[in-house]
Amino acid sequence: MNMRVFLIVLLALNAVVLAGQLWPEAAPPFARSVNIVFLVMTLFFFVSALRKNAPDT
Repeated sequence: MNMRVFLIVLLALNAVVLAGQLWPEAAPPFARSVNIVFLVMTLFFFVSALRKNAPDT
């Protein structure tokens, strides 16, 4: 997956998660799933960024 597309998806999910935190009564029924997907995708992004930028030993 193109890194730019992946970052756009992360930003969109982040906006949904933030909206759910700011207005919990307006959170959609799938908010928990969005939170979990966002956390997993963010973890994947950070691990891949660390591997990509790891110094050669």
